Amino acid sequence: MIQCPRCGIQVTELHPVDPELIGKLQAAGETNLPPQVCAGCISDLRRTLATSSGGILMQQERAKEQHRLQLWKSRVMLIKKARMCMTQKLYSEAAVSYEKYLKILDIVFDVKKGERLKPEAFKESARTTELTVVASVYWDLLRIYDSHDKYADRMANAAKQLAMFVQFTPIYPDIIRKAESFQKTARNPQIVKQFLKMSDKERPRCFIATSAFDNPLAAEVMTLREFRDFTLRNSAWGRKFIVLYYQHSPRIACLLDKHPRFKPAVRALLRILIKCVS
Repeated sequence: MIQCPRCGIQVTELHPVDPELIGKLQAAGETNLPPQVCAGCISDLRRTLATSSGGILMQQERAKEQHRLQLWKSRVMLIKKARMCMTQKLYSEAAVSYEKYLKILDIVFDVKKGERLKPEAFKESARTTELTVVASVYWDLLRIYDSHDKYADRMANAAKQLAMFVQFTPIYPDIIRKAESFQKTARNPQIVKQFLKMSDKERPRCFIATSAFDNPLAAEVMTLREFRDFTLRNSAWGRKFIVLYYQHSPRIACLLDKHPRFKPAVRALLRILIKCVS
């Protein structure tokens, strides 16, 4: 009989510990491992490694999440710095801060290389207000990049992103008016024109709600748009419903406009619907 140097139990034979296993265990904090141990200890060491690896992965995940949280908080200072630079006409410094802000969003929302940040990333109600900030950032970048021909590609990308984001924000009409005016003096007016076309194309209407509340930017209308874009569009039946809605809703909206006495009742029904989907 032989005594196991690790557990002290008398056994008939000892087994060599795989050097790779020893290396992983040492990295996980296990020290003074003998080169040979009993079969029971071999099994125990493997279980220890599995448990330790799981713990390390959990710690790494927690550290990554903590890092994301810190980045999310730091974005506020970047936006403040960029806007201060804009007021002081320090456009290069503003662009750097804005780009850092967008990079933080890519990290926080795990945007893969080669992909673009999308409004769907902000579907959590606590972060939907960030859509307006993102849209304003792309608007400023569009104008900054217009200052030199070598930034035309960056300006075009900012225009695409702005068209995608601005439709979900209350600053949509204001940005459109500013863009129409900016187009007259821009170095790259064709990019501004393209933005205006894209923003109009991607700006879906919410006919009945808009008619009922007499305001396309009413809080209730914006909530229903978010439900349509972030919930209904993600399922086959939801997309079918949207198609049917746009086939029939314009006629209903026209009827409401001709007979406004029905609008209070429709508003009440829509508010009930909003409570059900919120």
